[in-house]
Amino acid sequence: MSGKANPGTNKFRASVLFFAAAGLAFSGPASAAGPADLPPIVLTRIDGSINLDGLSDEPAWSRVEPMAFVMHQPRFGQAPSEKTEMLVGYDDENLYVAGRLFDSRPDRIMANSKQRDSTDPSSDWWGIILDTLNDNENAVAFFTTPAGLRWDAVVSRDAQSSQGSSPLSPSWNTFWDVAVARTDEGWFAEMRIPLSSLRIQSKDGRAVMGLISWRQVSRKNEIAVYPSIPPDWGPWSVFKPSQARKVVLENVSGRKPLYIAPYVLGGLERTFELDAPASAYRPRDTWAREAGLDLKYGLTNNLTLDLSLNTDFAQVEADDAQVNLTRFSLFFPEKRLFFQERQSVFGFEFEDPEQNLLFYSRRIGLEDGRSIPIIGGIRLTGRLGGWDVGFLNMQTAAASAAPSTNFGVLRFRRQVLNLFSYVGGILASKFGTDGSINIAYGLDGQFRLFGEDYLTLKWAQTFSDGAEFRLASLDPAKIFLKWQRRSIKGLGYALGYSRAGSDYDPEMGFEPRRDYSRLSGQVLWAWLPGDRSPIFNHWVTLAGSIFRRNSDGSVESGEINPYWTVYSKSGWSVAGGVKLSYEDVAEPFQISNRAGVPAGRYHFAAAGVMAVTPTGSSFYATFDASAGSFYDGRQLSFSVQPTWHLSSGVELSGYIQVNHIAFPARDLRYDGIVARLKALVMLDTTFSAAAFLQVDPGTDTLSANVRFRYNPREGVDLYLVYNEGWNTRRNLFLPIPPWSRGRTVMLKYTYTFNL
Repeated sequence: MSGKANPGTNKFRASVLFFAAAGLAFSGPASAAGPADLPPIVLTRIDGSINLDGLSDEPAWSRVEPMAFVMHQPRFGQAPSEKTEMLVGYDDENLYVAGRLFDSRPDRIMANSKQRDSTDPSSDWWGIILDTLNDNENAVAFFTTPAGLRWDAVVSRDAQSSQGSSPLSPSWNTFWDVAVARTDEGWFAEMRIPLSSLRIQSKDGRAVMGLISWRQVSRKNEIAVYPSIPPDWGPWSVFKPSQARKVVLENVSGRKPLYIAPYVLGGLERTFELDAPASAYRPRDTWAREAGLDLKYGLTNNLTLDLSLNTDFAQVEADDAQVNLTRFSLFFPEKRLFFQERQSVFGFEFEDPEQNLLFYSRRIGLEDGRSIPIIGGIRLTGRLGGWDVGFLNMQTAAASAAPSTNFGVLRFRRQVLNLFSYVGGILASKFGTDGSINIAYGLDGQFRLFGEDYLTLKWAQTFSDGAEFRLASLDPAKIFLKWQRRSIKGLGYALGYSRAGSDYDPEMGFEPRRDYSRLSGQVLWAWLPGDRSPIFNHWVTLAGSIFRRNSDGSVESGEINPYWTVYSKSGWSVAGGVKLSYEDVAEPFQISNRAGVPAGRYHFAAAGVMAVTPTGSSFYATFDASAGSFYDGRQLSFSVQPTWHLSSGVELSGYIQVNHIAFPARDLRYDGIVARLKALVMLDTTFSAAAFLQVDPGTDTLSANVRFRYNPREGVDLYLVYNEGWNTRRNLFLPIPPWSRGRTVMLKYTYTFNL
């Protein structure tokens, strides 16, 4: 499966990767006074033509006042070590943004990737974030590098990260252009963003937006920002719409374009099936010849309609292999572009924002890892009156034992009381042609009480076919409450409670446990040592949680986790701590076909450390290691994830995770290795070839994925995709299966008409 970067690991900055892995909640509300409180800036209307070449030397730019940047890190408030200016103007059709990114060492400018939507942290970056709805919570981002690549994303939740979830949706793509130039003074960039791509809100021809821009000088681990945003909310501070400077566009009106994107697909799939006597596997070839259509139309300036017919994801990259050492289901992130786009609009999360969901889009069109054909669907997203709304309805075809099923989701919410509080609701439905029904609804609210203290409340219920409709009962319901002080300076804390009833079953969601109550808490103390220290910031945290069974009140799981995190000004990130765990295993479960955990009560403990090297060079890596007891045995785990840019056109990356688990008293052990190798070749910003090789101990397979992509402009894509899997432990089965588990070769072409 494919898409952009994982929303939980935005790699623009090594710090973001590290903070996400550490699983902390750092983002918070705006301070009492900030850039948003200053008088709005009226942007200059461009008078004359602009040749998009990156240099911003046309006469039309001469009337535009440059905006100056300040250092965000490593020494907030000081002048940037490299002069940085930005110019912003507009005309009836477009917003124009120019960056003058001077550099005293132009020979050391970093541009290690040319790929569309790359998140390479070792490159220099510059871009702009726009709160086009002026709601201090949502925004769109446009970024580039000295290589001239394009990266765009949606920012949600006021860039608030929690438990490792990313507030960015990099899967969002829209129509815009960028050009860059490099001289002996530095590098320079110009962006042309159609106003129709921004979905601005204008009243009487006047539109107010929030604006943020930042630049990364990678070799110095330095971020310069406009306006002056302090690093008080951690690595996401420079994405926060609530900290944006207000700007005004006058005499503008939104255009509502129509995009029609048909696709054609052809290819061959070979599978191997056991013959009738069950004596041998026979190959079976299936030729694919398909066509489909996507349509996007702006009903209003901020309400977009998407239609999809015969939705296909042939170009999507495979899931990363994971080792499951628990008795609960694994969570895999959504990688299909159609469902990633505007994904945050439909979010209704509980304890873990990425693993306790009332709506989980992978329930649509996927069953036990197999794709189910999607006949088509409709999506409506945007703002209606004062409400943020999202509506999705998809119909899947019948496949294998799965009936044709209709999936529907309606999400709505609006601000109340202040800019940082909201109330909302969600309705999710699943109707199968076999008569199966599952309906879920939820109500939620987030309230900023005072200072940086927030209260979050959520209530949800589910109803399935054949079950009694009990609106007042807690059995089919889930409750979630959380009081939290969000801070990366001084004291931060959180206290949460949730309860899921015995009949709570969101079939369109993701809920690993059933019939439980959970109490969790976290206390942290964080500080920024100051200019003289080599440390940018660090903090100590004590976190814990306990799960109880509702049936008898017994403790099912519990943990206490103290740890210390350090982020240096040179770019190093290090975290270390211990985890004390308790598990009451009611039924035995298997880790693999060679080892398992019997029923019983267990106390165990482990120590771990994680480190991320500075990313301001062509080679960087993440290391993670832990050791300790594990149920009635012991565990040693180690992983390393290196990335090496051989040049601006060649990137190699890998991942290896080794797990050694032994149960000496039972004379059992498990040794599992997950290994991935990725290679990316980029001839320019329009053509790339990516190869992916993976060893998965969970399925005893070796798999490969190779994708060629030609993307000459937004909306035009040509993909050639090859997939194959190989059996690595054939001798375990009779009859012996073939080496190949199957292969596919697909060619897909999409062309978008802008009407």
